[in-house]
Amino acid sequence: MMSFIGKTAVITGSNSGIGLGIARELARAGANVVLNSFSDRPEDHAVAAEIAAEFGVDAKYVAADMSKGADCRRLIAEAGACDILVNNAGIQFVAPLEEFPEDKWDAIIAINLTSAFHTTAAALPQMHEKGWGRVVNIASAHGLTASPYKSAYVAAKHGIVGLTKVTALETATDPITCNAVCPGYVLTPLVEAQIPDTMKEYGMDRETVIKEVMLARQPSKEFATVEQLGGTVNFLCSDAATQITGTTISVDGGWTAL
Repeated sequence: MMSFIGKTAVITGSNSGIGLGIARELARAGANVVLNSFSDRPEDHAVAAEIAAEFGVDAKYVAADMSKGADCRRLIAEAGACDILVNNAGIQFVAPLEEFPEDKWDAIIAINLTSAFHTTAAALPQMHEKGWGRVVNIASAHGLTASPYKSAYVAAKHGIVGLTKVTALETATDPITCNAVCPGYVLTPLVEAQIPDTMKEYGMDRETVIKEVMLARQPSKEFATVEQLGGTVNFLCSDAATQITGTTISVDGGWTAL
């Protein structure tokens, strides 16, 4: 079993969904974790306290707006340490290219792509000084392929894959790696909440709407889970993955094999 005891992991966009699943798996392996989102509610801090109690690690929540470069860099500073950086924060908006709102484009590029530049730039000096580091960028199947009406998201996720490669090359002679995980559709609370409305829209039962509508492009016809993504991140942070850098790992049920 891999162990990250003594390491601190900073996971952006991690008070729910994929980010929280990754944080929990890193904590399960002994890492201290720093959770993040833009809100600053008692329940955000409570999630960190629950992780600390369950896994016996240090855990805290730092509110920071990933659309703002200064906040991204402040997150790394307030974390106190950053041995493992997981750039997960992301938002989505869907519209035809000619109708895509400029403010939505700017927000998606800022949160899904530019935030990773700022956090990585802030974390790398610590990793160089310590002589060890792991950067894992949560991209998407849309970092390797495309869908209509998702221009900003696809552009940002392709950009994350490119940033991953550059980061890996710049750290290749150090014990620092940088890789991207490319999930397909993942069963998160947000996705789960969309299922009843989608069933009603298409007049289908749950199983049919999942397989024929929601997972139409995912050959396995099964959602990935947040635990599976957390396990993938843990592997990339382990000693077994020391020579894996600058690449993408798809967790997409065969989507990008089509």
